[in-house]
Amino acid sequence: MTDTSFIKLSALTGKIQQALHSVFAEQTYWVVADVTNHSFYQQKGYHYFDLVEKEEHAGGIVAKVSAVAWGNGAVRIKEFEIVTGQPFKNDIHVLIRVSVSYHQVHGLQITLLDIDTAFTVGLLEQQKQQTLLRLTTECADFIRKAGDRYITRNNQLPLHAVIQRLAIITSGNSAGYQDFRHTLEHNHFGYTFIIDNYFTVVQGETKAELVQQRLIDVYNSQVPYDAVVIIRGGGAQTDFLIFDTFILGRAVAKFPIPVITGIGHQKNETITDMMAHTATKTPTKAAEWIIAHNRNFEEAVISMQQNILIRSQQLLSNHFQQLSLLNNTVINQSRTLLANHKEDLHACKNVVLHTASSILLNRHRELIAVSNGVLQRPRITVSNRLNDLSNIVANFRSFSRMYMQTKRGQLTHYDALIKLMSPAAILKRGFAIIYRDGHIITNAKSLQPGSHIKVVLPDASLEATITEKNITHEPGTDI
Repeated sequence: MTDTSFIKLSALTGKIQQALHSVFAEQTYWVVADVTNHSFYQQKGYHYFDLVEKEEHAGGIVAKVSAVAWGNGAVRIKEFEIVTGQPFKNDIHVLIRVSVSYHQVHGLQITLLDIDTAFTVGLLEQQKQQTLLRLTTECADFIRKAGDRYITRNNQLPLHAVIQRLAIITSGNSAGYQDFRHTLEHNHFGYTFIIDNYFTVVQGETKAELVQQRLIDVYNSQVPYDAVVIIRGGGAQTDFLIFDTFILGRAVAKFPIPVITGIGHQKNETITDMMAHTATKTPTKAAEWIIAHNRNFEEAVISMQQNILIRSQQLLSNHFQQLSLLNNTVINQSRTLLANHKEDLHACKNVVLHTASSILLNRHRELIAVSNGVLQRPRITVSNRLNDLSNIVANFRSFSRMYMQTKRGQLTHYDALIKLMSPAAILKRGFAIIYRDGHIITNAKSLQPGSHIKVVLPDASLEATITEKNITHEPGTDI
């Protein structure tokens, strides 16, 4: 053994480095692949990811290699995200330019140099979208899309208020299953669970029928499970392809018992998650969700119990206080009413007595006054009428004398006025009466020169003829 020739590892890796360098030095290649297991370190701006190629029809992985992008490659990824609006993430199908190198410590290294913005959706995501479209098309009676959410028969099932009996579909050697059991069995609230295990393989697209069969076994068991939990541990993105298959999505969507998933992925949502009643990120999260669900029911019951106790105490206290108050009120008001009515009766009695005496006294006085009035009224009336007659007679006599005197004075005045206004008295004052044709002339309008007139004076009458007529505006008769 000691005679066998050997070389150091560094020499071997050096030869590999030289061989690869001689082939790939200064060479770049445009490669089509899917991105998985992507991680980004923002402080340094480094991207670490796997490139995956899958079989065209079977969907199995043909090739897988680790890759990195930094410097100009990271800048090109940033430009790719800005131009396409598509984050550089898992499950996108990309066309990238890479270089190949080998490091004696870090091994084979694929470095991203550029990325074609025309490739925005990865083949894995395309297959997923095609599967979802197929589900909504072929299973429209129990799967439909509402916005970004899928409405299935399973996620519309009502959960029991308490989840206690569980059917677990998982791998028997899964660390996630152990975490799930540990979380349930060591919960802080002392809840107990009945768990039935349905172990199977939960990795690889070709194993989806095995998981479907375990669901069929759960259904055929006729056990009244509160929920079915599908769990597995973490892994690479390609490890979850089994949960993006059509047959498993359809089986979960129409399953008559609520399905809870805790598949162990942190970044992406599988088709099984979308079809299930409740999806959680990890097996531990699934267990915590079940515990929280039961805790919500317990808290609701405790809260209801406390509310009933508090409300009962409040009602009893309020009614006791009301009864005590009512009792005191009845007693006090009864005493008050009796005392008030007694005083009212006594007051009414006094009022009746005093009022009756006063009324009788007033009526007696009124009768006496009426009696006196009846006796004295005739004499007073006769006396008043005699006085009135005496006054009338005296007034008549006095008024008769005054009336006769007034009338005599008026007759004397009228006699003097008549004598003063007689024609003889007027003629004596220097006036004359002029006649024409037997008629008294009162103005000269009808008289013209040559007219014959008769002038009557107090002591004679004159016949005259008008020789001249002069019109004057001053009569000259003012006396």
